[in-house]
Amino acid sequence: MEITKDNKTALVFGATGLIGSHLVNFLLFHPAYEKVVVFLRKKMDLEHPKLRQHLINFDKPESFRDLVKGEDLFCCLGTTMAKAGSKEAFYKVDFTYAFQAASMGAKNGVNQFLLVSSVGADTDSLFFYSKVKGELEEEVQKLNFWSTHIFRPSVLLGSRNENRWGEEIAGKLGKVIDRFTGGLLTKYRPIEADVVAKAMVSAAQGLKPGVHFYPSHWLQKLAGEIDSAGRQLEN
Repeated sequence: MEITKDNKTALVFGATGLIGSHLVNFLLFHPAYEKVVVFLRKKMDLEHPKLRQHLINFDKPESFRDLVKGEDLFCCLGTTMAKAGSKEAFYKVDFTYAFQAASMGAKNGVNQFLLVSSVGADTDSLFFYSKVKGELEEEVQKLNFWSTHIFRPSVLLGSRNENRWGEEIAGKLGKVIDRFTGGLLTKYRPIEADVVAKAMVSAAQGLKPGVHFYPSHWLQKLAGEIDSAGRQLEN
């Protein structure tokens, strides 16, 4: 397997989400990527010489499986129980669609897989959300990627088109709790979505084989590496 550092093609599922939208922007302006290919239900209102958009039906994987070819595959797919409306619908997005994308990439020889999971992901969790995330983590590790990166952010902060008042309250509460516990609950501290996106891009440039996990409290440091690299390029 040939591992390249530049002129890469990035593949993105979940490009219109809170993390995904930031991720696409960072990838488009990162010098390591020659092309950024996104897979969507609806076209993004964004144009760029590097950007390629594929409108797909996630329930018809045979129609786009041959398009999932490149070096780095980023998966930011995810929803909420409230938005999905049922456990079955939630599972379809957060497990079936995500694992489907990963499987396609592995079969097509993609080098690296970078997945947005969640803090608390655990197959033995009593919480359905965390259990599904844990199952996905477990299954993607079995796929034949040269390198797999799993990111476990806590509550996400940032602007959304939809109203997730629960996350907004949790974000404010998390900051207060972290302040009063002296950082003992650091891994549960809310994190900005753009920080997670930067961390994903940074991790992809490390070119480290194997499986790697990134707890929420590590992501800020990792994201700083891409900021530092960007400043060096500007100078």
